[in-house]
Amino acid sequence: MNSYIKNYPRPQLVRPAWTDLNGTWKFQFDDHDKGETERWYETFPEKTLQIEVPFTYETKCSGVEDTAHHAQVWYSRSVELTEEKRKGKKTLIHFEGSDFLTKLWVNGTYVGCHRGGYARFTFDITRYLHTGANDLTVKVEDSCSIEQPRGKQRWVPENFGCWYVQTTGIWKTVWLEAVPETYLKGMKLTPDLSNNTIRAEYETSALEEGNWEIETEIWFGEQKINRSVKPVHRDRVLDVISVYRPDLEPWGVYHWMPGAPNLYDMTVRILKDGIVVDEAASYFGMRDIRIEAGNILLNGRPLYQRLILDQGYWENSHLTPPDEETLIDDIDKIQSMGYNGVRKHMKIEDERFLYWCDKKGLLVWSEMAATYEFSDQAVQEFTTEWMEIVRQNYSHPSIITWTPFNESWGVPKIKTDKQQQKFTEAIYYLTKSMDAMRPVIVNDGWEHTVSDIITLHDYEEAGEVFFNRYNGNLEKMMSSEIYHCKDKSSMAEGYEYKGQPIIISEFGGIAFSGGGKDDWGYGHTVSTQEEFLDRFDRITTAIKKLPYVVGYCYTQVSDVQQEINGLLDANHAYKLPTDRIKEINCREVGIRRIGD
Repeated sequence: MNSYIKNYPRPQLVRPAWTDLNGTWKFQFDDHDKGETERWYETFPEKTLQIEVPFTYETKCSGVEDTAHHAQVWYSRSVELTEEKRKGKKTLIHFEGSDFLTKLWVNGTYVGCHRGGYARFTFDITRYLHTGANDLTVKVEDSCSIEQPRGKQRWVPENFGCWYVQTTGIWKTVWLEAVPETYLKGMKLTPDLSNNTIRAEYETSALEEGNWEIETEIWFGEQKINRSVKPVHRDRVLDVISVYRPDLEPWGVYHWMPGAPNLYDMTVRILKDGIVVDEAASYFGMRDIRIEAGNILLNGRPLYQRLILDQGYWENSHLTPPDEETLIDDIDKIQSMGYNGVRKHMKIEDERFLYWCDKKGLLVWSEMAATYEFSDQAVQEFTTEWMEIVRQNYSHPSIITWTPFNESWGVPKIKTDKQQQKFTEAIYYLTKSMDAMRPVIVNDGWEHTVSDIITLHDYEEAGEVFFNRYNGNLEKMMSSEIYHCKDKSSMAEGYEYKGQPIIISEFGGIAFSGGGKDDWGYGHTVSTQEEFLDRFDRITTAIKKLPYVVGYCYTQVSDVQQEINGLLDANHAYKLPTDRIKEINCREVGIRRIGD
């Protein structure tokens, strides 16, 4: 896309004036929590470690590699700013992800804080800066509390089951951005295929006196599609822009879908008295996702989803991707194995990953990191951050499903407890209030309350047993009765199945190629490729034979620490012949479905 800049961390709102702050920072553990008392933000300790941001101290890539839990950590570095760079500009600092409570000081003055480990946050640091060297100091507080969203991060000293080494502190890109006094703060882009328009909601910083306008230009490749100019009277502006051009495309609109991920370029300018004050580049895809008669429709056609569960871990960098090329390579490998989408599990991935999914046509289920306790505090932490994430990633066409809850984590009594049920309902409707177009799955796996899709998790090893369990047994399976190997029911008590689409959203998890005493997977470990492929074929084919099931999600992309059930190893290299996996995934079984 015209907006693309290599390594740029926010690919749907791009300006060329930015400074990457990744790299070597001073680093200090603060196990006795004395840093604020001793004013480390004014004079950082002389004897310090060094850390490679954005890798957390637990990882090899950080240069520290200490996997013990430390509740307080500090970072410090200097940034040189010239008078030319500062003149007439605001300076923003963006943290793409820092876990969990992040505090910032600039030149010894406290700027602010943010709670949450997965959403982007920003501080305007203009008034704290001066020409020359500027000191940035960051303190991050993290705990082992299961009331804060933590996903697959362990909360005990050692790994267990499928929970892994914790992630503490800065784990995504930190960067500076120079913007004018009045600038475009954000945008929300909603495609409307029924009217062939893109609905653009713009947010600006405060307006000064003058005649203000927002200009939008839309291109498809070298073809200019439309231009719109909208008067601006307040800091939020709505513009509905036609993209209909039957002279360029027989259907009038280039649709986005797997196999044809058509994207439009977009340039947005803020003008004062006809003069450009700010300019940002973006892009969007025209696609429609909706539910109808037990099917999921993409652009009005039934979509059969062949998903793979992706936890986004790497051996030497854990939750942080080693680089952008690694993200691209993962997407290429996933598609080479015949999958058309990923369920990004218990993690909000680097936004560059979403850009490349948009660009390459890979569907994404976006899933929140779970808490593991139900309390007022957990409800507050979860709700606040989930709403930030939905707004942050809303405009990516590759995201077709929101999944706030998984397997009753954080709502352990949801089957019968009305209070926990109402919490999940609240999150469902809050999500719908921000995004009316995408399906929302409430409690992926079992014990659903209100949910646009009913999803089931089952790690049965034998294909024949799997098929017989679900074939011709829909009424019982879709009740609040226990139905499968986890002794769980599809619906929570008080809720009924209402004809929603059904997807087997976790299965397989075949443990292969390990041998360590702590290796972990589902069912019996296999020892050869042929043994793996036979089991994989039988269970995948069993699901594809079920006439009412409209998709599946295999566990998982890669091995993760003690978990050895990936199709790729912990370094994301193939463990199995790609062509065999793809043939099984794409083989026609019974009636051909769109997406096969």
